Amino acid sequence: MSIKLHIKNNHAGADTFPSTPESEPVFTISMDKYQQVAQRYPELAAQLEVFVDWDTDHWAESMQTTEVLLTWNLPTENLAEVAPKLKWIHCIGAGVEHLCPMDWVPAGVTITNNKGAHADKAGEYALMAVLMLHNKMPAILSNQRSATWNSLFSTPIEGKTVGLIGVGSIGGGAAAQLDKMPVHIIGVSRHGKPHPHVHEMVAMDQLDAVLPRMDYVFVSLPATPETVGLFDHQRLQSLKAGAGIINVGRASTFDYDALANLLASGHLSGAVIDVFDEEPLPHDSPLWVAPNFVVTPHVSADDGDNYVPITLELFFNNLQRYLSGEPLLNVVRPQLGY
Repeated sequence: MSIKLHIKNNHAGADTFPSTPESEPVFTISMDKYQQVAQRYPELAAQLEVFVDWDTDHWAESMQTTEVLLTWNLPTENLAEVAPKLKWIHCIGAGVEHLCPMDWVPAGVTITNNKGAHADKAGEYALMAVLMLHNKMPAILSNQRSATWNSLFSTPIEGKTVGLIGVGSIGGGAAAQLDKMPVHIIGVSRHGKPHPHVHEMVAMDQLDAVLPRMDYVFVSLPATPETVGLFDHQRLQSLKAGAGIINVGRASTFDYDALANLLASGHLSGAVIDVFDEEPLPHDSPLWVAPNFVVTPHVSADDGDNYVPITLELFFNNLQRYLSGEPLLNVVRPQLGY
């Protein structure tokens, strides 16, 4: 007996994901892309009946017989009635705050996410961004906008301290790349568990104790009640003079107005920011012209050529566990929001 898999793609739009036309092909799981990966798992694929859809074009009728859903988002109202056979939802992103609060999840339905899909790309971005900050590129780019020639010299990075706030798959990917450099890496995570590429690990309750030691701070936290507003003016002010900031997690973690003010005052030297409350960032946002503030358009962690194959590899590996009755990987904990 086959298992019905519903793949829900989204057309790009301002109120959904992906938000821009150029990003739509990166995240679209077409039947062709599905089959390219499925041929490497013939025994598993043979047990699936696959339906590829867009938005909610055929949602109601297809979900009546769907057991597994592969999607970014979904209509959650009366889900137990709409999808009476549903057992597993795999979200194609790592962050699931758009699905919170998860009081809509029917009994017996497990949610997994794409944790691990972003590690390699995010790690390289982290290395690039730290080196940009160390070489004063945010200030140099600000000078370029104003046609200002100011020779800003830097030194080799040896001896600097990089802080990783969040050491999940993205923070771990950053650690793997940064460990190739002669820097000291401090990791801050919820539990402070050791990591092979982190030289010093502490729990989140020690954040304020270690922040003043960091020259560069790489933040990859999810959006949860505990992380909202974590980097407010007071905490940013506690960083050493000349420190630099990178954020690839969620914008809700930061007070960007406070960050821009501390950059303008010279207390902080630069910022490389990839995530914003509103995306695309509005044309009239003052962040576009904030001094020493580099905007990247939410591209830090997604492999533009291989995001769908990476996602499907994760999915098939979990499908093997699902069919064998083993615990799934990347299970989302609704009470924590990630």
